[in-house]
Amino acid sequence: MKSEEKWPPLSPTLPERAEQRTYTVLDLQREEPDSYAYLRAYWKIISKRRWTILTVALVVITLVAIYTYKKKPVFRATAEVEVNSETPQVQSVNDLYQSVPTDPAFLQTQVDVLNSDNLAWQTIQQLKLDRDPAFNPLASLHRPAPAEKLSARQTRLIGVFRKALHVELVTGSRMIKVSFESTDPRLAEKVANTLVHNYREYNFLTKYDATRQASGWMEDQLDELKAKVKKSQRALVDYERQNSIVNIGGKVNMQEQRLADLSQDLTVAQNDLAEKQALYQLVEANPGKVGLLSQDSLLENMEEKYADLKTSYVNALGQYGPNFPEVVRLRDQINEIRSLIKQEQKLAVERIAHNYQASLGRVKLLAASVEREKVKAGNLNQLMIQYDLLQHEFKTNQQLYDNLLTRVKDASVSAGLRANNVQIVDRALAPSVPVSPRKRLNLAIALVVGLALGTALAFVREVMDTSIKTAEDVERSIAEPVLGVIPSIRSLDQSKPWFRRRRDGAADGKVEWAVLKHPTSALAESYHTLRTAVLLSSAPRPPQALLVTSTQPAEGKTSTAFNLAIGLTQIGRKVLFIDADMRQPGLKRTMDASGHAGLSSVLTGAGKLEEALFQLPDLPNLWFLSAGPQPPNPADLLSSRAMEELLASLRGRFDHLVVDTPPVLMVTDATVLSPFVDGVILVTESQVTGRAALARTHRILEGSRAKIIGCVLNKLDLRHDGYYGSYYRYYGRYYSQDSRGKGLARQRQVTEPAQSADKRGA
Repeated sequence: MKSEEKWPPLSPTLPERAEQRTYTVLDLQREEPDSYAYLRAYWKIISKRRWTILTVALVVITLVAIYTYKKKPVFRATAEVEVNSETPQVQSVNDLYQSVPTDPAFLQTQVDVLNSDNLAWQTIQQLKLDRDPAFNPLASLHRPAPAEKLSARQTRLIGVFRKALHVELVTGSRMIKVSFESTDPRLAEKVANTLVHNYREYNFLTKYDATRQASGWMEDQLDELKAKVKKSQRALVDYERQNSIVNIGGKVNMQEQRLADLSQDLTVAQNDLAEKQALYQLVEANPGKVGLLSQDSLLENMEEKYADLKTSYVNALGQYGPNFPEVVRLRDQINEIRSLIKQEQKLAVERIAHNYQASLGRVKLLAASVEREKVKAGNLNQLMIQYDLLQHEFKTNQQLYDNLLTRVKDASVSAGLRANNVQIVDRALAPSVPVSPRKRLNLAIALVVGLALGTALAFVREVMDTSIKTAEDVERSIAEPVLGVIPSIRSLDQSKPWFRRRRDGAADGKVEWAVLKHPTSALAESYHTLRTAVLLSSAPRPPQALLVTSTQPAEGKTSTAFNLAIGLTQIGRKVLFIDADMRQPGLKRTMDASGHAGLSSVLTGAGKLEEALFQLPDLPNLWFLSAGPQPPNPADLLSSRAMEELLASLRGRFDHLVVDTPPVLMVTDATVLSPFVDGVILVTESQVTGRAALARTHRILEGSRAKIIGCVLNKLDLRHDGYYGSYYRYYGRYYSQDSRGKGLARQRQVTEPAQSADKRGA
């Protein structure tokens, strides 16, 4: 403990508190969005969770490798058959060489036949596969099964057989590949060839049995058809005899020709009647024009002569008078010719009427003849219908009988022919190279699947992770500025080459002394950045009393507060570090203050302030006030009037007060103490502090009217943050170039402007 003369005098008045600085959020977003931002975000997640992805991939590859190398090699023997089009069931000799188009449904049916249980069981029984250990692993334990278990045993063996059988239809052809897999190559060859042979025999026997069955049925039908032919022929002969039919075909033709001629004459007569009827009606309506209408030359000449005489009469009458002999003669001639014209007109009208009546009678006679011929033709047609039915029945029965007789004879010949539409193209050979396991392919697929599963698991973990990771997450959660970003020691060590790891920074694990013992490290520089941000956080002067707290324990608030205090002493400020965490003091052992009086002693009156304060040996401007003995009611002491007066007295002695308090969500110590300070710094741990917990802490501090000046993002993993990672790597290279003492000079060059800036701010 120093002498009392070195202490600054107590000031009875409280200094003016600094105003809280207002932050303006600048919108630095580009006018055009970044098209590849989502790709970088995906890559960041993959890089962050790379060990999860690699672990899952390694597990999958290991399991697949164990399965692949422990599995017995499997061999596949393949036989090829050609399936031609299906020929008729009852074959003739010519049908054997006819080419019928192949139906795709027919080929697919043949594939299904090869996969049928019937052929499988026939092959199993023929080769006695149930006793072969290569096919049936239970063959060595084989015992005669009871009758009630034979069906289950058969089903199991057929299932094993079909699992090893592969039938494939070659696209665009009539070729079918039949493959069988087994651990014994000889067995695979034997099964494939036997199955193909059984399929060929099945195909032939099916058609042979169908032919024999059809032949027997046709022989039975042949007798019935023979009786029908005789019966229909007898009925036809009887009908001809009853109706005196000798040459019915000639009669039909003659009757049809006569009816056609009469119909044609009737049509001509009707047309002539229509013309004469029209002329008769015109003449009756205009008898004076009968000569013109009937085109009678005599009447026309007489009418012309009448017109000439009348003209001469008119001329003579005008010249000589009515009594002139010539005039009288012309008058007599006119009267005479007029009388002749009327007489001729009457005769012409009678002649037209007579012609009309004659044409009408002719039409009636022809119509009656046509009706009579129609009746005769109808009777003849009725006779022909029955005759045609009898004749058609006879011819049909005769044709069916002839065709059936021909097919019966052909069937008797074709049933003995061993014709088959299935031809074996290639017989199966014993394979020398196994088809499975395909080790390289299995491992490659395992690698791809493992990486895919690992990536999916990484994204699921990322989605389920609601912790704070970056400074942007902090600002989005509580809308407070981030004063500083403190990298984690592990990320600083892992981000360097292997030959330079654990040589600088806080490699010894003492993060509290990073600024003092490693002033040129990247970790110390992050605390220097925090110091500058704190000094410039408010106007018109920097905050004097600072409270450092966190959301939950072990987030690094004590190391942050202590390094901030050391950083403030490096610019010439007199700083007091107050350990207000009376429940779990963070620096009690580090400062070796277990035997000294502390904050609790001063507040309860058990000790004096001068006895509780002590100065660090290596830092003349840094003073320390420990938490002291643990009291039963720490929150009551921190919210008391004595605590407020203590802080007021310490403001006059020191340039800055840095108060370390417990987490906000655990106890209320920081909440009740926050109104007594100029600013609160909230420390959050990257990838640990939850967004909801941080927001809850912020609401609690705002409810207590605390002046939050910002947050500190602590223990940031630089390996997963591209921006800060590149920044600190560049900073590490910057100092590594002057590792022989030039780094200290550069530190002074950086510190002096900061000191001048801090003095201007003060």
